[in-house]
Amino acid sequence: MQCNVLMTGKLLLSGIVTLFVLLACSPQTSNSVAPANPAKSSVGAQVLIPLTDAVANMTYSGIYDDDVTLTDGRWEGEPFVADGASRPAVGIIDDFMLIGDLDGDGTDEVVVFLWESSGGSGTYIYIAVAGSRDGQNLNLATAPVGDRVQLRSGDINDGQIELGVVQQGSSDAACCPSQLASRYWRLEEAAGLTESQADITGKLSIEKLAGAEWVLANLDINKPLPAGPRVTLVFTGGRISGSSSCNRYFASVSEGDIPGDLTVTRVGSTRMACPPADMELESSYLNALENVTKFGFYLGKLALSWQQDGHVQTMLFSSASE
Repeated sequence: MQCNVLMTGKLLLSGIVTLFVLLACSPQTSNSVAPANPAKSSVGAQVLIPLTDAVANMTYSGIYDDDVTLTDGRWEGEPFVADGASRPAVGIIDDFMLIGDLDGDGTDEVVVFLWESSGGSGTYIYIAVAGSRDGQNLNLATAPVGDRVQLRSGDINDGQIELGVVQQGSSDAACCPSQLASRYWRLEEAAGLTESQADITGKLSIEKLAGAEWVLANLDINKPLPAGPRVTLVFTGGRISGSSSCNRYFASVSEGDIPGDLTVTRVGSTRMACPPADMELESSYLNALENVTKFGFYLGKLALSWQQDGHVQTMLFSSASE
């Protein structure tokens, strides 16, 4: 089995953060990845740019009728309607990829994820495979994953791409998917990426978070925490608890009618005094926690979105077992 994952970067979203992405290897995976593609193809004295670098400036098919060529990870086209204000756009989810041999030739391909937006409320996710062929780095195939699908896990196993997703169920609004599923693609020479039948595995809920300890990594998506005391989070039934940097805290949690809705109430904590920096972090964290409205996943981390004075921010947590 092969499962190589690189992930750091940002995902373009429209409106408040309602789409989160989780990309993590399954527990059976034993391979690790350096932040460069180990498979370089050469023709004579020419060495190709590593695929992991080339994908940000590659031409991709299968999204629109015409191909799109990214420049530094992004493409923007002309409005579909003359004099329209909205422009179609496509971008790569930076450094967020799987690496493995999909066609059995002994050379790794790179699987990247692309977002597409045409100005509406939807953000469509595509899966794209890049490989080195006849001295060129090329997009070998592209396939849709769906509108506002959350990617919970990713693996390349025996030449097959396996994704764990949260996707729209039959009764879900497009904004708020709740159906958990495992989906599978294979790369075929003639047909490109072909998807087999998905396995439906349940519904999104805070019960899926129980039994794990989460460690705060970012107070907001673009603000990673400096090294220091850990802030932790544990879900147990209708309650959460953990360390808020200095003190222990506890609160009640409840889900709303819309998938991903979350309310935190009756936050309490112990009252020890700690260094000012720790107390400042604790105060910021508990304030954010009291204003949480959404939960989901974003780039390998549990995400809790909170809203205050009209501003939405998102805390990110890593699994303590990583």
